[in-house]
Amino acid sequence: MPRKGGYIDKFLKKADKAIQEGIKRADEVLDEAVELGEITAKQASKASKEFSEKAKKEGEILQKKSLEKINEGILSAKKMATNSEEDLKMLDKLGKLRKSGVLTEKEFQEKKKKILSRI
Repeated sequence: MPRKGGYIDKFLKKADKAIQEGIKRADEVLDEAVELGEITAKQASKASKEFSEKAKKEGEILQKKSLEKINEGILSAKKMATNSEEDLKMLDKLGKLRKSGVLTEKEFQEKKKKILSRI
């Protein structure tokens, strides 16, 4: 009977050794996974910062372009208003020239039509 006990003890020792090796290997794999996770988190953080910086720069560019377009529109509106005022003054002068006989009715109407088409 001592033999059977010896086999069981050997079997239990082998099983215990295999379990300890399995636990050691599992710990190694877990350490590798943690290390990989840390590396991945660092890479994600770096990419996030890069994307944020790029988005900020693109936002600034868009804002600058928008302001330029708004200023162009304002300038164009001012120019149109100035031109309209000048055109109205010209119509007034042409009307006076017509009344004084310097321009014929036909000449006045042609000039008036041309000026009104720009307003």
